[in-house]
Amino acid sequence: MDPDARIEQFRKLIEQDPNSDMAYFSLAQALSQAGRFDEAGDAFKTCTDLNPAMTKGFQLGGAAYMAAGKDDEAKVMLVKGYEEATTRGDLMPKKAIAELLTQMGEPIPEVADAAPDEPTGSFKCQKSGRLGNQMPRPPFKNGVGLWIHENISRETFDEFIRLGTKIINELRLDLSRDDHDAVYDYAMRKFVGIDDGLYSELMGGKAPPPVDNQFGTVIDEIMSKGGHLEDMQGEMHTRVSS
Repeated sequence: MDPDARIEQFRKLIEQDPNSDMAYFSLAQALSQAGRFDEAGDAFKTCTDLNPAMTKGFQLGGAAYMAAGKDDEAKVMLVKGYEEATTRGDLMPKKAIAELLTQMGEPIPEVADAAPDEPTGSFKCQKSGRLGNQMPRPPFKNGVGLWIHENISRETFDEFIRLGTKIINELRLDLSRDDHDAVYDYAMRKFVGIDDGLYSELMGGKAPPPVDNQFGTVIDEIMSKGGHLEDMQGEMHTRVSS
């Protein structure tokens, strides 16, 4: 699919769900690939406004603004991104953002690591078995999104978003590509506990998007390690070919 068609595809997704951070992230990647860096920076900013846990968006958004010659916007986004990446433990975006700030001649912010908040609430999460809070709305406008809303706490889904960001970084996923988006979707389903049978039931008999075996194997390994990627930083992408 040519760049303009992909851009239009993601704009239509945003029309259907204006609060989808992933749709904005994918649109921004497509705009960057088309050399439309100013628009890409704006799309990445909207993504991170909707979901600050998407720290890769701060990194790519700052880089896009730099490429567009909008250094003031880049600085604001990179500083905010560095703070978010540090407090969330997202090491790869943190390092990349620090390099971009240095490239701009800007100081690296001094940010202390934040301790995770203890979940509170009366909604019992099916995955964790712990009490937490129900998400204010389904994360997707389909049967899968409704199931997640009814069974997975906001705290648990936020945990996946943090892990999902690390997976994007580790495997160097480009979510404007359908095959890479399928990998992210597979990771999400594995994390929350939606197998192929349940997916088909929730989606009216539709099969889940196919995932290349090499990606699937790596995702399975990541999940078997409980999502702890500290010992894999910068190495997982060597296990798959793009």
